[in-house]
Amino acid sequence: MTKEREIIKLTKCWVIKIGSALITDNGCGLKHDNLDSWVNQISILNERGINIVIVSSGAVAEGLTRLGWENRPNVIHKLQAAAAVGQMGLIQAYQTCFQKYKKQTAQVLLTHDDIINRTRYLNARTSLNTLLKLGVVPIVNENDTVATDEIRFGDNDTLAGLVANLIDAELLVLLTDQKGLYTSDPREDNAAKLIEQAEAGDESLKQYAGESSGYGRGGMHTKLKAASIASRSNTQTVIASGNETSILLKIADSKKVGTLLTTSKETLQAKKQWLANQSYLKGTVIIDNGAVSAIIKSGKSLLPIGVKSIAGEFKRGEIISCVDQDGKEISRGLSNYDSVKARLIIGKSSEEIEKILDCKDEDELIHRDNMLLI
Repeated sequence: MTKEREIIKLTKCWVIKIGSALITDNGCGLKHDNLDSWVNQISILNERGINIVIVSSGAVAEGLTRLGWENRPNVIHKLQAAAAVGQMGLIQAYQTCFQKYKKQTAQVLLTHDDIINRTRYLNARTSLNTLLKLGVVPIVNENDTVATDEIRFGDNDTLAGLVANLIDAELLVLLTDQKGLYTSDPREDNAAKLIEQAEAGDESLKQYAGESSGYGRGGMHTKLKAASIASRSNTQTVIASGNETSILLKIADSKKVGTLLTTSKETLQAKKQWLANQSYLKGTVIIDNGAVSAIIKSGKSLLPIGVKSIAGEFKRGEIISCVDQDGKEISRGLSNYDSVKARLIIGKSSEEIEKILDCKDEDELIHRDNMLLI
């Protein structure tokens, strides 16, 4: 047993993601027996002092069943309708199961906008941590009922990784219908081998990732992405089969099950975790080689004099990306100027900014305290 497996015994805060392929019977209703088994294990882990947040798929699949639809629609408003109908059954099923073990649950629905907006991000963090302190088991899902193509997370694996960052979880468990990450698809290749342990964020792992099931949006690609996201808060990830008997208890006891994705990264500060999780950036600034060196090697702020050009429209305080002259992203951060003013002062020294704008807000376009290296 590796020391990374041993560490799991000491963890006190988990995020557990349960996928559609597990919680629904190929899209035909919820698997209540499976759900009760996981809830039983979670209740035992709670008694051991482990706080748990569940990120659950299944609302859309349950909605399809209730509406009598055989296939998942591609039209967004029909998906929203299915999610609205299915969410009722999903949460009712969780509540019924947890009541057997005298556990309180809470429904938490999130959209990407809750992560983009700094205030709402902090509110979500506070709400989840408060629920955990009260001994409540939060059940998180993407708010598919109001989400659109532009703001949806796209899969609950990614959402689970973001939630792990939100609450500084020590372990992310991604339950799937496979025993873990294999060297090839075990459903098609008898020679496929289980990868027992690897480093989260290892690019070479992507070659082993397969496609998603018909009733989910994620596959192993999204699970690897989720593990990489979770690693920003120094969170380890286990990808394991939710169909295996007592799988959560085996993980808690450091048994060699599933694929363990470790991390050696230092935990990012809360603000920089938030910056790292932004996938919708408002603009881009192309910076010269001097600025690249100052940011990477010396940990300096980005000054307007180091900016060559600007793309996009953004307001003061919005997130912009800094790329070098080859188009490689170097960093991202909160802009001290809107795009209109920024275009007026790029390439200018700090002394010149006040003359150009009549009133200088800041010397820096992005202060190092509000910047994250990529």
